[in-house]
Amino acid sequence: MADPQSNARPRAAAEAPTSGVIHVRTRLTADFTVVSNALAQRRGSAVTIGVAVYIQSLPSGTPVTIAALCAHFTEGEILISRALRELEAAGYLERRRERLPSGQIRTRTYFYDVPCGDRPRPARRPSRDQPVAPAVPEAAEEPQPSPSHTDDDTHTDADADPRALAVLAALQRVDPRLLLTVREAARLAPAVSRWLAAGLHTVQIVKLLTEGLPDHFLTRPAGLLAYRLREAPLPAPPSAPASRGETPTVHPFQTCDSCDRAFRAPAPGRCRGCRSGSRLHAA
Repeated sequence: MADPQSNARPRAAAEAPTSGVIHVRTRLTADFTVVSNALAQRRGSAVTIGVAVYIQSLPSGTPVTIAALCAHFTEGEILISRALRELEAAGYLERRRERLPSGQIRTRTYFYDVPCGDRPRPARRPSRDQPVAPAVPEAAEEPQPSPSHTDDDTHTDADADPRALAVLAALQRVDPRLLLTVREAARLAPAVSRWLAAGLHTVQIVKLLTEGLPDHFLTRPAGLLAYRLREAPLPAPPSAPASRGETPTVHPFQTCDSCDRAFRAPAPGRCRGCRSGSRLHAA
């Protein structure tokens, strides 16, 4: 005799939605990150959300440079850079260039679980008892040998020479790895302007900055370009004017005193034929 069967649905199935996702939740007690719905459900690029969640899950002090993120994700530098710019514009991420007591400049990255526009920002020099967002060093310390080098840090995109910015933007077309941020391009623009003032053309500068690059960069492309731009080239010699043939002097017409023939000469007298005839007659 067959076993009796019931047509009633199980209790769990009766409570499940008829469409859409069904969550199977597990209570986590370790190795988890709390992410706000405003960030997880943010409209836009999935790469941006993925980068944000990844950065939020990292311990304080973990490098989050573009090179470090590209080593983790399969996306390239362009998408990673765009995601960081979107997070910075939305207020989740903040990059500061802070000067150490030694005079060196260090870039620090602050990541907020709530956009910084919705919460008070931490002070630049917090006290020991004041909790602040974790500061992640993004780049290695940049030496500042003299005050003349520190002036480049104050340049903005509005102050930069448009011709120099165009040269730096052209580098990416030669080598896609030479992708610069707006701040990096503004910092390198004064050095490029000096090269342009020395008489170098755009093609020459692009060739000098892109030739012989290593297969793998150990730092940001801006650091490598700054090293190459550190020494200004010799000014180009002034171009010599194009040699032109001397224009012959055109004398006015004169009338020969002997034969009344017209000829060109600087002063009145006899024509060439009469002068030749006189010399032959004298001979």
